[in-house]
Amino acid sequence: MTTTPPLRPGRPYPLGATWDGKGTNFALYSENASGVELCLFDEQGNETRVPLREQTAFVWHGYLKGVQPGQRYGYRVHGEYAPERGLRFNPNVVLLDPYAKALDGTEQFDRGVFGYVPGGEDSVMQEEEQRGAPLGIVVNPAFDWGDSQKPDVPFHQSVIYEAHVKGLTMTHPDVPDELRGTYAGIATEPILFYLRELGITSLELMPVHQHVDDPFLLDKGLTNYWGYSTLSFFAPDVRYSAEARRGNPAGAVDEFKQMVKALHASGIEVILDVVYNHTAEGNHMGPTMSFKGIDNPTYYRLVAEDPRFYFDYTGTGNSLNVRHPQTLQLIMDSLRYWVTDMHVDGFRFDLASTLARGLHEVDQLSGFFTIIHQDPIIGQVKLIAEPWDVGEGGYQVGNFPVNWAEWNGIYRDDMRAFWKGDGGLASEIGYRLTGSSDLYQNDGRKPYASINFVTAHDGFTLRDTVTYEQKHNDANQEGGNDGHNHNITWNCGAEGETDDPAINALRRQQQRNFLATLLLGQGTPMLLGGDEIGRTQGGNNNAYCQDNEISWYDWSSLDEELLAFTKKVIGLRKAHPSLHRRKFFSGRTIRGEDVRDIVWLRFDGEEMSDEDWSNPQTASMGIFLDGNGLDDVDERGEPLLDDHLLLLLNASHVDLPFRLPDLAGCQEWELALDTADDQASGTVQAGEETNLTARSVKLYRCPRQ
Repeated sequence: MTTTPPLRPGRPYPLGATWDGKGTNFALYSENASGVELCLFDEQGNETRVPLREQTAFVWHGYLKGVQPGQRYGYRVHGEYAPERGLRFNPNVVLLDPYAKALDGTEQFDRGVFGYVPGGEDSVMQEEEQRGAPLGIVVNPAFDWGDSQKPDVPFHQSVIYEAHVKGLTMTHPDVPDELRGTYAGIATEPILFYLRELGITSLELMPVHQHVDDPFLLDKGLTNYWGYSTLSFFAPDVRYSAEARRGNPAGAVDEFKQMVKALHASGIEVILDVVYNHTAEGNHMGPTMSFKGIDNPTYYRLVAEDPRFYFDYTGTGNSLNVRHPQTLQLIMDSLRYWVTDMHVDGFRFDLASTLARGLHEVDQLSGFFTIIHQDPIIGQVKLIAEPWDVGEGGYQVGNFPVNWAEWNGIYRDDMRAFWKGDGGLASEIGYRLTGSSDLYQNDGRKPYASINFVTAHDGFTLRDTVTYEQKHNDANQEGGNDGHNHNITWNCGAEGETDDPAINALRRQQQRNFLATLLLGQGTPMLLGGDEIGRTQGGNNNAYCQDNEISWYDWSSLDEELLAFTKKVIGLRKAHPSLHRRKFFSGRTIRGEDVRDIVWLRFDGEEMSDEDWSNPQTASMGIFLDGNGLDDVDERGEPLLDDHLLLLLNASHVDLPFRLPDLAGCQEWELALDTADDQASGTVQAGEETNLTARSVKLYRCPRQ
């Protein structure tokens, strides 16, 4: 060790390492520790230990004049090693600051990350030095945002695009090699141009918080590609940083900010997929890298009868203890940091039901949601829940509070079943196409609370949804035991890729059907990145560990026709406010008219009856949207009006002659979209029939009189 620099008392807040231009304040929360040593490391890895003498409200703190941005640091925390009582302190382990804003690299298992002696029970404390956790880096928070403005896209006008930082850019021919797979790669003009032209409004990035690659994956030559194994809730992952590749890991912070700035300049929001339900430290046999060695009982849900063990509502080994005020503060501080310092526009919360758990049950009025609802910063950004976890009672679609949107897994399942050809779904499809009022209307929420999706990172891609009925996860090396078995998919007549022209034509049409119903229905659509170009994972429905061509976009073989179709449908959605209403349909007669804001039609042009809705054979329907029936105003306060629209769906295996209605004075209907023919056009007179191809969608419009 080198000479200890002079230490001042410093301040207990803010937590973490805070540089003020002259020196750095260090603050670490540990309620149960008996002592804390700040560990400073030079470029050669030499360590200087500085005992933190001051403690205020369980925060250990001190100020070191002269410590500058770029300084690497960690902690050694002293206390009892008594796993049977939930205590896992071990000063032989150098621990990562939970509030570190930048990390000096990734974990190094060969340098040790365990608080106990591996190979046996966790009751034997590790006596050897454990230096495998990455170190924190003091950062300079200054950044020139210039005149950057957040796009502030209203939820009902949003089109979300879910993507992985690396997968999106890794093989793009126009992204420089050294920027592929990075935040800087997304900020390049080829990617920005692509996203702008596609028409999406919001880029939802899969986890960018620094994560850990599990040893069991590394042993098989795999990695945790998805990143749902968080180590740090403040630091952008250095794996996706071009600056880190150049030897400047702290540069990942500014690189991420530059990406956000560039996306905002293109009118695109940034939403982060965040994992506050568990950490990478796993169960009682997992590594000790940060929280576990700093204050295990504070940060984790321990089993009261035997605190050696962890509650696991996530299937990962542990669950964060959101009942503890300090853990709640950690989450809120992290969220505020990403909004105020990093300028992101919203969050998608992984396994959000875990955060709602008070004791064992899911409680939507738990402290976490109450705090967020009242927070003047977090309460103003987009909040999206993945409304389930793996615990009992964890499936909570439709039960989250006002101001929260939800991934609507019921929408996904109903739409897949409908286009697969399962019967008895008319009523369900009626709800899904109109914003799922059965789930959201009675609790004060609006149609856009339903985040509609057919595919997401977890499962098949859209192309694979129409190509495979069984998962093909051999590359994961888990004997086919991983991934969902209940996929609700139809391969259109052959499992996997085929040269059969009829099957391939049907698959092309089915992809368009999914995209059309997703983007032309009420609610907030979410498109899985790559679905618009026909991306395939070869039937792998759990590619969490595939950091390779299985998961990356194949820009060399994109489906140009499908891409053009997707752009067209997104354009139609944006052009017609009737397709992205802020309010649910009332079904009532519009003042001064004989028709209602929405009318449901049979293929013979007559209104659907109760018998039609309950008939298990009903596989087609028409939806008339009156352009005068929006009952809303635009940004200037003017009444919002639109063309009259007619959406026709046929999920049956036979063509249908669909009679176009004479409603709202429409005497002629112009074809705007046909999933059976990208080039189709023309008009149909009211009262006449159009051939609605088997398994297809048509959209007609009629200018408002």
